[in-house]
Amino acid sequence: MVTPAARREAVAHLCEAHQVSQRRACSVLDVDRSSVRYRSVRPDDADLRQAMKVVAAERRRFGYRRVHVMLERQGWRVNQKKLQVRKRGGRKRALGTLRPMFVPEKPNERWSLGFRL
Repeated sequence: MVTPAARREAVAHLCEAHQVSQRRACSVLDVDRSSVRYRSVRPDDADLRQAMKVVAAERRRFGYRRVHVMLERQGWRVNQKKLQVRKRGGRKRALGTLRPMFVPEKPNERWSLGFRL
């Protein structure tokens, strides 16, 4: 059990299947009761995400700043940082492997034959 959600499910299963208290189930599974009783207070942003997707689909060239302005015009009050898309990480390669060699198609396209990148 790694995630708190899996721990909560295990405690609930133990309580229902074996008719034990939540306190006993938590002590048997070595789970904190506070993590079992925790309820998230994060607001659901499904409507906002849908509105963002609609604006971004209409205006493909708009960045997050202009999407923010469009959403404000529609009546949404949201911080710009919430609209920013997380940057994807670079492609991971195994140690010791190199990038594929760039093959020039025209003269004077590549001059750095002896350098490793």
